[in-house]
Amino acid sequence: MILHIFKAEVCGPHSLRLTFSDGTRKRVDLFPLLDSPIFEPLHDPAYFARVVIDPVAGTVVWPNEADFAPEALYELEAEEEPIGELAFSGKTPVRAYP
Repeated sequence: MILHIFKAEVCGPHSLRLTFSDGTRKRVDLFPLLDSPIFEPLHDPAYFARVVIDPVAGTVVWPNEADFAPEALYELEAEEEPIGELAFSGKTPVRAYP
């Protein structure tokens, strides 16, 4: 099965709450994956928050064209949701760019 990310929400300095095409939803910390030069700008939480969903690739992408395969994000261990964030996150979902 080919996975896609349907929804992404920034929920921490380097964390995203993701919804995959198979219905799986989880919060993941991407910081451990930010070890190559293309990901250096993502160390800044303000830049990390500029993530969008690429509707063609079906994954998250940043302005410098850094992205992750949905399968790599799917395999990450889910973070526990802080109490209170399960019902209402107070964050705006990431938008797809045209």
